Amino acid sequence: MKDLFSDAPAEAYQPLAARMRPASLDDYIGQSHLVGPGKPLRRMVETGNCHSFILWGPPGVGKTTFAQLLSHALDAQFIEISAVMSGVKEIRAAVDQAKQLRMMNGTQTVLFVDEVHRFNKSQQDAFLPFIEDGTFLFIGATTENPAFELNSALLSRARVYRLKTPTVEEVQLVLVRTLQNHEKGIGNDLQGNASQKNAFQIDDYFLSVLAQAADGDIRRGLNFLEILSDLVEPGSKVTQEQLEDVLGGSVRRFDRKGDVFYDQISAFHKSVRGSSPDGALYWMARMLDGGCDPLYIARRLLAIASEDIGNADPRALQVGLNAWDVFERVGPGEGNRAIAQAAVYMACAPKSNAVYQAFNQAMSDVAAQPSYEVPVHLRNAPTSLAKSMGHGDEYRYAHNEDNAYAAGENYMPEELANMRYYQPTDRGLEKKITDKLAWLSDLDSQSLRQRYDD
Repeated sequence: MKDLFSDAPAEAYQPLAARMRPASLDDYIGQSHLVGPGKPLRRMVETGNCHSFILWGPPGVGKTTFAQLLSHALDAQFIEISAVMSGVKEIRAAVDQAKQLRMMNGTQTVLFVDEVHRFNKSQQDAFLPFIEDGTFLFIGATTENPAFELNSALLSRARVYRLKTPTVEEVQLVLVRTLQNHEKGIGNDLQGNASQKNAFQIDDYFLSVLAQAADGDIRRGLNFLEILSDLVEPGSKVTQEQLEDVLGGSVRRFDRKGDVFYDQISAFHKSVRGSSPDGALYWMARMLDGGCDPLYIARRLLAIASEDIGNADPRALQVGLNAWDVFERVGPGEGNRAIAQAAVYMACAPKSNAVYQAFNQAMSDVAAQPSYEVPVHLRNAPTSLAKSMGHGDEYRYAHNEDNAYAAGENYMPEELANMRYYQPTDRGLEKKITDKLAWLSDLDSQSLRQRYDD
């Protein structure tokens, strides 16, 4: 440590996550669907043929890092502003700086706007003319769905790239590289040969625990390592007690039997799907005991309600939402019990994946087949021109017909008139749905026979 009273200038402190920020795409871990060989963002870096874009993904996945790498590859000026800390004044300053650089020596500017969804409509609109005239290359970063949080005008001028949560293996690879990095990282070769004063020994299992606990956030994983480097004596081996201190006592969920977090959530889901309330309660308790966010379980229950129960018991979806609402209103004490109640209810509910399968099939067909036209009788007719073209002609208003049902009417493209996606089961409410659809089908048949006889 430097003498606090020394006249020599102290080196500026940089967090480990900042020191280990990749300097090239070869060091960039994760997002292979975007930065792998031949993928769009890699091609952008390699060719310099760039366009403005939005990076959408959870925290700690490398949005800022990629923007900096691209700026370096383009030999461009990198300007970063945060929508949390900035306003119109900072936007104007960034625009003025970019214009000045462009006029003086033709230098390109990359303007990186972090948390861009925090800007209001007028602030987002302020970027538009400068994106269009090339004053800067605009890169926005957001953790929220751009379709809901960003203006359509901005989205029309910037492509959206979705960044995925890094896998546990990818996070662990970053941790290993950091431990082996003798210049910027911890400086440990994983065999106990400490090359720096803060190097320590850590076994593979504990390293996997850190990677799991990071929950897909590489920056968080590096912060764990940095805290360990302050706790562990140089050259010493990390103990479970030290690891629990860093992780807030959450090591138990990654016990040495191999029941790691994602195995446990899988067991929980399969217990509910398999109608085992006891299994559901056990795995839920295991996860909560290990420090799992209860709302993670609540989110999974909503997926189960739609995927595995569906219309066999539509109330399951509402029960799940109610449990989430209770947790938000009263906290974990009573809230955890509400989530447990929802888990037991769904485990005991009749099961059907008919809607799940029908929706997947419909999406698959839409992707694989031509864009069939909407039948004329189903088209909207808001104008006289549309009406003159026959839009809406011969449409039968169901409420005006017997049983509020237009027997024999077709609501599909003509090419798919006989397609049936939804095949309800004979379990729970879906048995009644099956009976009703059969009755409606019989009405259709009668209507068609009557038309043929006429």
